[in-house]
Amino acid sequence: MSLKIAIASGKGGTGKTTVAVNLFSFIYENWTHSVQLIDCDVEEPNDLLFFQNFSVKSEKKVEQIIPQIDTSKCTFCKKCEDYCEFNAIVMVPSMQYATVNKDLCHSCGACFVACEFDAIHEVNNNIGTVSSCLVDNDRSVMEGNLRVGSPLQTMLIKDLKNNLDGEYDILIYDAPPGTSCPVVETISDADYVILVTEPTPFGVHDLKLTVDLLREVNKDFGVFVNKAGLGDSEIYEYLKEEDIMLLGEIPFSKEYASLYAKGKIVKSVPIEFAKEYRKVIEYLKQKMN
Repeated sequence: MSLKIAIASGKGGTGKTTVAVNLFSFIYENWTHSVQLIDCDVEEPNDLLFFQNFSVKSEKKVEQIIPQIDTSKCTFCKKCEDYCEFNAIVMVPSMQYATVNKDLCHSCGACFVACEFDAIHEVNNNIGTVSSCLVDNDRSVMEGNLRVGSPLQTMLIKDLKNNLDGEYDILIYDAPPGTSCPVVETISDADYVILVTEPTPFGVHDLKLTVDLLREVNKDFGVFVNKAGLGDSEIYEYLKEEDIMLLGEIPFSKEYASLYAKGKIVKSVPIEFAKEYRKVIEYLKQKMN
């Protein structure tokens, strides 16, 4: 059984991906080589940007099954339209018109059940790709890449997680920002969630939303504060009031921002920020024991 760690945040721009790639590298260097990074932010997968050398081992298209209506057989009874919970079917009997909006369809199959006249058949619709990559010749990173315009992030994330390219002791999920369905799908099987936030009013507000979500789905979690010293103490007061574990802090730093802008990770430069990631690793080891 793998230890599954999700890195999430209530808002974009907090440093979630930075924490994910750095934690992945520190675990590889200081704990175990049996670790894999999975970029579940399928609308904007950026994890590979932080590695100077990577190669794509394999790539596969992810397709959904969607209905196609044969108007020569359709009686335009509108039963399939009534069954569709996602308003993906549009039917105008007076014009003998019927169509399916593939971007609204969730492939639930209700319309196939509804149709009594064999007027609906299956076709495949590409929603994106799943790639397996090697970074620095020996570390595994996987990512999903959603087709532009497709709203089916959750479906692609589920396929990504169900088709990993091997067995690893530790899996790190880099989740999308926010608290919507793609985040819920990413953290659904996580053993522990690291929430990345910043000490600003927006950071506190969105952290509270994410904490509510994690408590609702009964997930164990802690908080990693990025850009520490930028705002005020409200974030720390909230963590104390709610008895939430503070896992580590990265100070608001020009040096750290420069590393990020150059696509570098902390381990590549000997600075004090590394100790914060080592603290997280020690805590995760304790959790496992």
